[in-house]
Amino acid sequence: MKRDAPQLRLIAERSFARMRALAWHRDCLYASRGYELLRTPVGSGEICWESVGRWQPEWWRQITSRTRLGFRLVRDGFHALAVLDSGTLIGAVPGAIVTLATGEREFVRSHRVLRGTRPLHIITTPEERLYWGEYFDNAERDEVHIYGSADGGASWQVAYTFPKGRIRHVHNLVYDGRLSCIWVFTGDYGEECRVLRATLDFAKVEVVLSGNQQARAVAALPAPDGLYFSTDTPLEQNFVYRLDREAALAKVAPLSGSSIYGCAVRDALFFSTMVEPSNTNPDQNVRIYGSRSGDRWESLLSWEKDFWPMRFFQYGNAFLPDGVNHSTFLALTTIAVAGADQTLHLFRVE
Repeated sequence: MKRDAPQLRLIAERSFARMRALAWHRDCLYASRGYELLRTPVGSGEICWESVGRWQPEWWRQITSRTRLGFRLVRDGFHALAVLDSGTLIGAVPGAIVTLATGEREFVRSHRVLRGTRPLHIITTPEERLYWGEYFDNAERDEVHIYGSADGGASWQVAYTFPKGRIRHVHNLVYDGRLSCIWVFTGDYGEECRVLRATLDFAKVEVVLSGNQQARAVAALPAPDGLYFSTDTPLEQNFVYRLDREAALAKVAPLSGSSIYGCAVRDALFFSTMVEPSNTNPDQNVRIYGSRSGDRWESLLSWEKDFWPMRFFQYGNAFLPDGVNHSTFLALTTIAVAGADQTLHLFRVE
């Protein structure tokens, strides 16, 4: 039987233990090792990590972060990073939003996270306004805030509030430069699952999709022909969707599991899947799906979930960094997988 040639080929270049890829900025990749932040230029293919700064967590986290299982058990380390052109860095760590000013070496806390432990992402607009949404259990369905900063992350104010009973929490915010808007993704059940479009100041927020598990999403990638997003549901089959510029929705590819991370490498698009408890998505492999055109998607990489219980030691997953990547490299970090736990991988995209 004749098979179509793959659209994308990933060539393994380097791997780094105990590191997490966080964000791209210009030609640099930013990553963390525990509570230390590092960066390296990647454009030339020569990797040379340099330390940028550190966050000093509580004393007990300095102990748990030293071991793989301790790190996984209490969700240590950096979980998100935004990089400003000025050089200021804004990160999410357990219990806090932290900021590193240009020329400094120690992150300082600019906001204490009181509900939940941390947001999943922090975004920035061209005007360097920063935003993140509250992500916490919210069993009582209290009101949920989106926070914004206009001073480089030094202070934070509520930019928008979902009223009580409207949603459970905010999954993600994604800046779309082509439409000059911010996409907002919320969950988790029924009408709580929403894809919304907001103006850059959150003066106007409109619902685009809502009402079912196929509107339950976290990862999204703006592209010339529309917005690609992957669903995140343990209750149904997951898919990649394309929402075109006329707001027409198309299902473009099935996924083997829930997906909460995505990234672009030039014109190539990638989403990762995770291993979580689900009768509908029984695959025990973390996978990377990719597409050159957005229409044909392939499973390009996979790792088997390790034997440690996911209830305590995290779901198997592949973290993909935020930011704009102009290199030819795909960076990702696998966690809770056999043989590659907490490993940063670099692949050349061909």
